[in-house]
Amino acid sequence: MKNNTKKNSIISKDGVSYLIPFILITSCFALWGFANDITNPMVKAFSKIFRMSVTDGALVQVAFYGGYFAMAFPAAIFIRRFSYKAGVLLGLGLYAIGAFLFYPAMLTGNYYPFLIAYFILTCGLSFLETSCNPYILSMGDEATSTRRLNLAQSFNPMGSLLGMYVAMNFIQNRLNPMDTMERSQLSDTEFAAVRDSDLMVLIAPYLIIGLVILAMLIVIRMVKMPKNGDQSHNINFLPTLKRIFGIHHYREGVIAQFFYVGAQIMCWTFIIQYGTRYFMSEGMEEKAAEVLSQQYNIVAMIIFCASRFICTFILRYLSPGLLLKVLAIAACFFTAGVIGFQDIWGMYCLVGVSACMSLMFPTIYGIALQGLGDDAKFGAAGLIMAILGGSVLPPVQASIIDCGTLLGMPAVNLSFILPFICFVVIVIYGHRSYCKGKNAKVIIDTSEFDDGEPFIEKKVLFFIYIVVFLLFLLLLCCKMKQANISHNIKFFWYR
Repeated sequence: MKNNTKKNSIISKDGVSYLIPFILITSCFALWGFANDITNPMVKAFSKIFRMSVTDGALVQVAFYGGYFAMAFPAAIFIRRFSYKAGVLLGLGLYAIGAFLFYPAMLTGNYYPFLIAYFILTCGLSFLETSCNPYILSMGDEATSTRRLNLAQSFNPMGSLLGMYVAMNFIQNRLNPMDTMERSQLSDTEFAAVRDSDLMVLIAPYLIIGLVILAMLIVIRMVKMPKNGDQSHNINFLPTLKRIFGIHHYREGVIAQFFYVGAQIMCWTFIIQYGTRYFMSEGMEEKAAEVLSQQYNIVAMIIFCASRFICTFILRYLSPGLLLKVLAIAACFFTAGVIGFQDIWGMYCLVGVSACMSLMFPTIYGIALQGLGDDAKFGAAGLIMAILGGSVLPPVQASIIDCGTLLGMPAVNLSFILPFICFVVIVIYGHRSYCKGKNAKVIIDTSEFDDGEPFIEKKVLFFIYIVVFLLFLLLLCCKMKQANISHNIKFFWYR
């Protein structure tokens, strides 16, 4: 019975359970989720603190996701030479160093040292993601790899939620209440005093998380972990790179991941600007509008987290490529609502996008790496480099937002055409993955299903379409009924 349980577990391999290593590595997913989502609201915070444009503030995202790009292949070479565990430890070390560098950056009173700190911090995150994702994939049979990665990734939003909560309650709420216009009228001496006070508030959570990361590093160093390093230690970089990029589902997966990460970061970063514009148009002060927008962002993350667990369950019955396509189509509809609505329903649609995004990163990751074997170390690096999308696309959206008004519409609304295009790319990738049938053959554990599986798949797909249809129907009906009380709804959330 005991052997049976281990055999059926998605976190065991050849009768060996990897429960403790799985828990420790999964907790790293939450740690980089915290870093990602405490950082998104900092675009607005730094813009205010240093009296900069949204475009200049978006350099935070350039530095943050640039670190992912710069360190992905060095991380892959490192773990190929040593082990996944060594990559995790080095990643945690760089993460802690970057967090602690916020203190000397604050002492300079300048914006750009913070970008250096973010870059070093995310070099650590690049090591972590390049190591942890394939490490999780290796902790069991390849047939259940995507389900296992989705399960681990389900804990990433928990760290993200904590990051958002800390950003809202321990940073945004504690910054000086002066708005951008009032700050622009301060003398140099007054501005420096306000800036330094705000920077002290901003760096405190980063210093604390640095201590947490150090503690985590010590725990993982002391615990015996699976040895998944390449025992030959051979590093044939260019031949391996040429080989894996010759695999179409991997090559297309890197492209899809680039656009997905860009869409995710744009939606979670500029929900603050989107909500602030709308709520200020309804008579709110700037700080109150920012805090309320962040509350909507937290709701979006809660939905994202819940949807991740639900999608992990659905993957037992539906192929990853098909589910990816369905949710990407739904994301396109929601993003169209974000662009078209100029009232509270635009915010509701923007929150709804998160439910669709929950599945995308780990599923694209799992589909792209299927069948790569030990080349998954370098394959993972390519997919982590694709996180560069979070560095390239947000500044483009920020430059559109800075225009104020375009084609008679608020520029912040029109700027969401960029995430819309990204989701179209993901629809295409999901469709191609499903039609070629590779993910259904390799990723899904068919031993758990009976001969009626195709019928079950159709039923689940039909159920998802019905849910999406009913959701849009509900939105339209409620809009007609509640249009007159949207102002009250807004202040209900704020209270």
